[in-house]
Amino acid sequence: MLQSFASQVESYSPTPRLVRSDVFAFIAERTWLDFINTEDIRRGVRMDALNDFESMVTWLEAASLLDAERAGGIRRRAQQQPTGATASVVDARRIRTSLRELAEKGACVPQVRADAQNEINRVLGRSAGTRRLEQRNDGTFGRTFVPSGDAFAGLLIPIVESAADSLILGELLRVRSCSDHRCPRVFFDNTKNGRRRWCDMTTCGNRAKAARHRQKGMVN
Repeated sequence: MLQSFASQVESYSPTPRLVRSDVFAFIAERTWLDFINTEDIRRGVRMDALNDFESMVTWLEAASLLDAERAGGIRRRAQQQPTGATASVVDARRIRTSLRELAEKGACVPQVRADAQNEINRVLGRSAGTRRLEQRNDGTFGRTFVPSGDAFAGLLIPIVESAADSLILGELLRVRSCSDHRCPRVFFDNTKNGRRRWCDMTTCGNRAKAARHRQKGMVN
């Protein structure tokens, strides 16, 4: 059984760890799917952007869900409220687990969709704040959520709203798992023919291509 939420909450250490944003993969075409892919495996090594609060904030920055000013503010809040910061990471992992179930089984299993709906509504229900349209540094525009009250509660609003959008738009039939059984990534297949198999052609796709060439050479 899963541990209770409270039993997983530990003290947050305010000492930041170096987490390079260029190690994150944003190849899933949907924010909520990229969030699921924060739990990744590269060359047999497990990587998790939700290992601690600093890693999570760094990923949110890399995903353009937090700007530098808000990220700095939330880090300062984490130093003041370490238990709340750590609890937010535990909650983020819970949300990610539910969304992975939705990505992998939601198209076929109604109960999975219902469970994800409940989880999305739980997050939306405990988060108060203001939604705003803001211009990014590159000149493009995006929606942002500015939390009020519990600053940690609003961190994952853009992620669950992205999942809600996919449910509303009926996109689950286009959500795929990478065809490489060693890869846990999921993605949205926006190809015209709906036959995308690999999360990323430069990694899993190329490995599959190389494997086919080796097999062909052995046959010849």
